[in-house]
Amino acid sequence: MAVSAQLLVQELQIFGLECEEALIERLAELCILYGQNEEGMVGELIAFCTSTHKDCLTSEVLNSFEHEFLSKRLSKAGHTASRDSGHAGARDIVSIQELIEVEEEEETLLNSYTTPSKGSQKRAIATPETPLTKRSVSARSPHQLLSPSSFSPSATPSQKYNSRSNGGEVVTSFGSAQGVSWSGRRGASNVSLKILGSPEPLTRSYKLMFQKLLDIREVLTYKIEELGSELKEHYKIEAFTPLLVPAQEPVTLLGQIGCDSNGKLNHKSVILEGDREHSSGAQIPVDLSELKEYSLFPGQVVVVEGTNTTGRKLVATRLYEGVPLPFHQPTEEAGDSEQIMVLVACGPYTTSDSITFDPLLDLIAVINRDRPDVCILFGPFLDAKHEQVESCLLTSPFEDVFKQCLRTIIEGTRSSGSHLVFVPSLRDVHHEPVYPQPPFSCPDLPREDKKRVQFVSEPCTLSINEVIFGLTSTDLLFHMGAEEISSSSGTSDRFSRILKHILTQRSYYPLYPPQEDVAIDYEHLYACAQLPVTPDVFITPSELRYFVKDVLGCICVNPGRLTKGQVGGTFGRLYIRRQPADSGEGRRSPCAAAQVVRI
Repeated sequence: MAVSAQLLVQELQIFGLECEEALIERLAELCILYGQNEEGMVGELIAFCTSTHKDCLTSEVLNSFEHEFLSKRLSKAGHTASRDSGHAGARDIVSIQELIEVEEEEETLLNSYTTPSKGSQKRAIATPETPLTKRSVSARSPHQLLSPSSFSPSATPSQKYNSRSNGGEVVTSFGSAQGVSWSGRRGASNVSLKILGSPEPLTRSYKLMFQKLLDIREVLTYKIEELGSELKEHYKIEAFTPLLVPAQEPVTLLGQIGCDSNGKLNHKSVILEGDREHSSGAQIPVDLSELKEYSLFPGQVVVVEGTNTTGRKLVATRLYEGVPLPFHQPTEEAGDSEQIMVLVACGPYTTSDSITFDPLLDLIAVINRDRPDVCILFGPFLDAKHEQVESCLLTSPFEDVFKQCLRTIIEGTRSSGSHLVFVPSLRDVHHEPVYPQPPFSCPDLPREDKKRVQFVSEPCTLSINEVIFGLTSTDLLFHMGAEEISSSSGTSDRFSRILKHILTQRSYYPLYPPQEDVAIDYEHLYACAQLPVTPDVFITPSELRYFVKDVLGCICVNPGRLTKGQVGGTFGRLYIRRQPADSGEGRRSPCAAAQVVRI
């Protein structure tokens, strides 16, 4: 075994030790004699000096290190090996006790590296005479359930997050939220949850990356024709004109907004892609100079009125507004309409500089304190963009870390009785990165929690006591805001414009082509990611600023994310109350109050 004196010197310099050349040679001899490498030998030497309070390295210290530690370890190892080779199956009580003593000595050596803590850290030893009690295994707090040190070598709490002083601050409100006492009023068994679909909800995984271009074209064409038919009926339009037919009179055209290049859409690069029935998919440039107000994005289905004298360019003079779907009408059999509390939060649940899940534990404490009737939790639960995940520093599989996180939430909130709804995210590193995204799979969910825990797809339309929630964890506001172009004569709210597009295009993701990091399966997009009705409440978490807005009668909430980099973020809470079916009044929003609060 070759030993490098230079490596020994470098290892000692790490701990600030310098010694004579004779001592280095002696240390190299010990490495060869006891079969230890340079790093391991210096580590054990430093531990020995620390435990025996030796300040400097001398020949006497090396002699003591050899006789009191190295030789004893070698003799015990040889004694154990000879016993195991002679008769490994039978060990008496004396040999077992010796093994325990060796293990305790090793733990004492390891503890010399660490800072002393309050109380003993020794592991409880379970024997037939003294078994571990059931209470010590099951009666654990969320802090005990989620142990970051088990899957990360550097589980250090975030200093910036722990030093925040504005926790619990209300940053925005909606409705009669002033002076409201936020707490749930009913048990989870009295809350009715139902998933709606258009035409059917997504409940299981499906084959990815198996799309044919013809199938994608069929979906996009049908979307244009379906929305065009609705707009034609609503505005009483007689007929649509083909795109490339010259006309001296104003014409009405149906198509989809596109860009004439690979760059970002601008007012000079807008083209209109016609439908298959009237225009055979032809394209024509659009001149927007005659329009005083417009808001356009790639993939938007529009009906445009204008002049097309040459058949090569359309000068737009009018843009027909989109029409949203009707709201859901509650049935008379829906029962009473008592007010319930809904809490919404979106990941990441860790700060960017730590993997300790402290924000998640704080959220669990809020749930146990306020006892909301329903908690809607959006991913990512283990963020693919986290530094330790990107650098592959976690020592456990991503799936195992997620299951530990999931178990912490479910068991940690069991006493609150709250319904839990889990919505996946494309940033969940362990989950299928396709849109629409199937729900999480949790076959080992405890029987006592099955009635109050629900896993839904991304996106999802959920009925909570006949109040319709639209849920999506994809950052629609950011994606569409980066592509939208607009012109307005007065002040215009960008968020309201984007949300209005989502409701009038009747899709959870109307942008085409999508963002580069969003892989869309278009057949499932049409089957599972269309709005069946206009939701009463639309939850769309985003990196952009939090808000609560009323858009076309739908209460749109961006609760923000639970963490923003190294600091704490926000979550949302709502009071909802279904309007009775036979009230005889006009429609009123079922959202009585809403707030966005700092964690």
